[in-house]
Amino acid sequence: MRHRMGGKKLGRPTAHRLLMLRGMATDFLKHERIETTDVKAKEVRKIAEKVVTLGKKGGLHNRRKALAILTDESVVKKVFDDIGSRYVDRNGGYTRITKIGNRKGDGAEVSVLEFV
Repeated sequence: MRHRMGGKKLGRPTAHRLLMLRGMATDFLKHERIETTDVKAKEVRKIAEKVVTLGKKGGLHNRRKALAILTDESVVKKVFDDIGSRYVDRNGGYTRITKIGNRKGDGAEVSVLEFV
C-alpha cells in the first residue's frame, strides 16, 4: 500500500533525486525564480516553503536545519535576513507556479516557480 508516501521519484535513484532537489531549491532561493518542468517545480516548492518557514522563525537551531537542506551558506543568510522577514505576516503559500507551455525537445510541461 502507498499510504502516506509523499513525493515523486522523478526517474532517479534516491540520492540523486534528493541532491538534485536540494540544489534546485538552493538556486530558487538564490535567484527567486526558476524555470523547470511542472513536476520538479511542485517538488522544489515543498522544500523551499519549508526553508522559508524556518527563516521566518529565526534562531540558531532553525538556521542549522536550513543549512542541512540547502547547499550554500550565503543562501541561508539571505533566507533568514531578507526572505523570512518579507513573509512574516503570511501563513504559508509563499510561491507561485505558472505553466508556460511545453518544451520543444521532449514536449514536457515547463513551469516557472517564483515568489508571490
